[in-house]
Amino acid sequence: MAAITPDQLDEKEYKRRIRAWTMYDWANSAFATTIMAAVLPVYYSQVAGATLPSAAIATAYWSTGLSISIFIVALLSPILGTISDVMRGKKRFLSFFVTIGVIGTGLLVLVDTGDWFLASILFVVGRIGFAGANVFYDALLPHIAKEEDLDVVSTRGYALGYLGGGLLLAINIVMIQINPGWGSRLSFLSVAIWWAVFSIPIFRQVPEPPAATAKLAPGENVVSISFNRLIETIKDIRQYKELFKYLIAFLIYIDGVGTIIGVAVIYGAELGFGSIELIAALLMVQFVGIPYSLIFGRLPSANEKRRAFYLAFVLFNVVALPLVGIASAKILPPDISGVRAASFKDTDGAYGEGDYPSSHSALMYTGQWSLETISSAEIGSDADVVYNFSMTPGANVDFPFNGQKLEITYSTGPDHGIWAVEIDGETLLDTDGVPITIDTYNPTVRYDLVTEIMADEPGVHTLSLVNMDQTNPESSGNRIGLAKISVLAPVLISNLGVVIGLIFATQLVGLVFALLLGKPLFGRLALTIDTRRAILLALLIYTIVAFWGYILNSVVEFWFLAWMVAVVQGGSQALSRSLFSAMVPAVKSGEFFGLFGIMEKFSAIVGPLLFAWAAATFGSSRPAVLSIIAFFVIGGFLLTRVNIAEGKRVAQEENAALLKL
Repeated sequence: MAAITPDQLDEKEYKRRIRAWTMYDWANSAFATTIMAAVLPVYYSQVAGATLPSAAIATAYWSTGLSISIFIVALLSPILGTISDVMRGKKRFLSFFVTIGVIGTGLLVLVDTGDWFLASILFVVGRIGFAGANVFYDALLPHIAKEEDLDVVSTRGYALGYLGGGLLLAINIVMIQINPGWGSRLSFLSVAIWWAVFSIPIFRQVPEPPAATAKLAPGENVVSISFNRLIETIKDIRQYKELFKYLIAFLIYIDGVGTIIGVAVIYGAELGFGSIELIAALLMVQFVGIPYSLIFGRLPSANEKRRAFYLAFVLFNVVALPLVGIASAKILPPDISGVRAASFKDTDGAYGEGDYPSSHSALMYTGQWSLETISSAEIGSDADVVYNFSMTPGANVDFPFNGQKLEITYSTGPDHGIWAVEIDGETLLDTDGVPITIDTYNPTVRYDLVTEIMADEPGVHTLSLVNMDQTNPESSGNRIGLAKISVLAPVLISNLGVVIGLIFATQLVGLVFALLLGKPLFGRLALTIDTRRAILLALLIYTIVAFWGYILNSVVEFWFLAWMVAVVQGGSQALSRSLFSAMVPAVKSGEFFGLFGIMEKFSAIVGPLLFAWAAATFGSSRPAVLSIIAFFVIGGFLLTRVNIAEGKRVAQEENAALLKL
């Protein structure tokens, strides 16, 4: 019996299947936001890895787990994808990976202090489930959507993913604020429940696609046929020449996209933006990406009557966001725009910006103290030598500095006690009026912990760290260990209310512009926009983002830049998925989306390596951000060389031939 194609369905059933498929993006994006991006990395370093020698080692173990999971999925994806085509099992494999992902994620609720190995294992299991399920989820796209609807359906999935992942992340952040301990652990459980519950529609309402192979001949088995067909596909690369040309272009430009997403928070922190601004910007990108993903999905649609309006709105933002952002940084007062002030310099008797290790003459010691040198390899530090300074009860260290914000790097251990913090001889208080202290007790020795201290005003001050001669109830001593004190760059002060107001005012002007002048100015151009040109437009915007990031120097620009990233982040990835779907034989979608998954995994390697090399070579991440432009230029050029019509023709002919078997 011939399979029912999307074109043969009545409108009601067709829309029902589309809704069920896109709902899975809503379901699994909670893992991407809470587990991979925001909560678990911090929990792993500060809680699960609290017994490791240093935060650097915790980060290394976390990265190792991520690499292992990526390698396993990259190895299995094309093989399992091909098997799912042959044995008619895309939904079965999807359910398998969802199950192991949900179980691995849910069990993270058991991870407590020092359970870094358990956390690593469960994260690897959850990550394999997440990435493996995506292969088969994506492979269902050409089976549930008409060719002319692929762009719209794919971008709708991304939009729902942004909404679902963002909503649960916001809820989890509130939970963590209320209860920092159990809030994080319960957030992991909430992701598992969210993922499981909202995956139900795709299993209930999307049917299993047809197999690509007839009944097995005597002596044949599914595994041998799958391997043979995968090998034949790779050998017969000429038949899929245009598809593989597209995959190479995709591999290059998506590497740039992934690098920008991956380094955005680190780069913002390096420029001096606070954690509140960075988290808020992350949430903003999540929610702003929803409408823009839908807009990009409609740009190539021949049936969309408002294409000129959407195109005009996007192009307006391409021009207006950088102009208004940069102009605001120059025109608005510094305490509103968040323009970086001049660096703090050394003065007579006070030290400016820089790092001052505990052996440095800038630190003045009172009382009994000792200094030991520790191998950097022992604690996983990048420094050649780490100094660990210990003081006895009642001793203190004084540090005269010119600045406002300090970063104190220290060690903890079972014989460590508590420091009191003073600025200019006065006890430093928190926002509730409680004296600030640094408790350095930990059941095991750990190095390279960091805390930040800030004076009320910038200027010349003296920091005093005093051993309070008070031990933790569980501690056997009251030593304190100090590695270094760093004077940080000037604090960026801004008025986020004004900044966000400027962004929304810009968007309002853009909407009016697109409504009044969209069709007269861009009507003809909108008719020429297909999927490839929409992707090229996104790459152009990413190129502007990278260049702007290179010269960025204020909070207002950072927020306008984040909004600009939100304009293209979902649309560029969703359209790439839909274009690939259009060039793949539907009955071999599992096999080809397995290869597509490998390309996505490799895209997480080259870009970050280039970024790290550029940052190390030039001593700053600014040139590294600029280097990402190469991925967009080269990938975009190769995309223009792909004969998409020929790729679609080959896919349709092979699909028809396989269905006749």
